[in-house]
Amino acid sequence: MKPLKQGKTKAAVEKSTRKTFLLTAAPGSEVYIAGTMNKWNPKQHKMKDTRNNGKYTITLMLPKGLYEYKFVVNGNWQVDPDCQNWVRNPMGTLNSIVNVD
Repeated sequence: MKPLKQGKTKAAVEKSTRKTFLLTAAPGSEVYIAGTMNKWNPKQHKMKDTRNNGKYTITLMLPKGLYEYKFVVNGNWQVDPDCQNWVRNPMGTLNSIVNVD
């Protein structure tokens, strides 16, 4: 069994759900996901293009709940084009929303 990450209890990890995010971007891009799950840190969760075909993915363990997020591609913030749920943010732009069950 893997050790728990600092600050996470076993109960919190067990109540989390795997959520995979996908974005298509130019191969060789730097792609991250930022949102309420990581306090909008644009460099914490780097997405990977394992086949070098422009399909960037990341799987996160998230507790149940509603999350706002955006992708950061080569330093540019953008909503998830495959997500139909958005909310206006204080910056006057949109954030994508996902509900983790």
